[in-house]
Amino acid sequence: MDGLEIVAKTAGNKVIEEAIFGVRQAISEGKTMADPLQACGIFPPMVVQMIAVGEATGAMDAMLNKIADFYDDEVDDAVSAMTAMMEPMLMVFLGTTVGGLVVAMYLPIFKLAGAVGG
Repeated sequence: MDGLEIVAKTAGNKVIEEAIFGVRQAISEGKTMADPLQACGIFPPMVVQMIAVGEATGAMDAMLNKIADFYDDEVDDAVSAMTAMMEPMLMVFLGTTVGGLVVAMYLPIFKLAGAVGG
């Protein structure tokens, strides 16, 4: 119960905080953890099912660790995909910037040489 209160306060999202406080209230009334999680409709079905399995088997800590590992891998994959998409745009931006600087440096020199020579 204390753990749910800490999670709710540190969630950083008012909707999640209210949902976890609702789950905490339901647990204090004797319900399982999975039923109020499913009723609030915020959490993904896979999370709710794995928590239900963890409650049924008595291995809640292992299930929560599996959920955390799954979403950790998913975030890593999303970040990798986003950086892979950003690399070409960054290269074009840097190339354009460096090219603009080179032109800005040499154009006055060429104009000066043309004015002196011509």
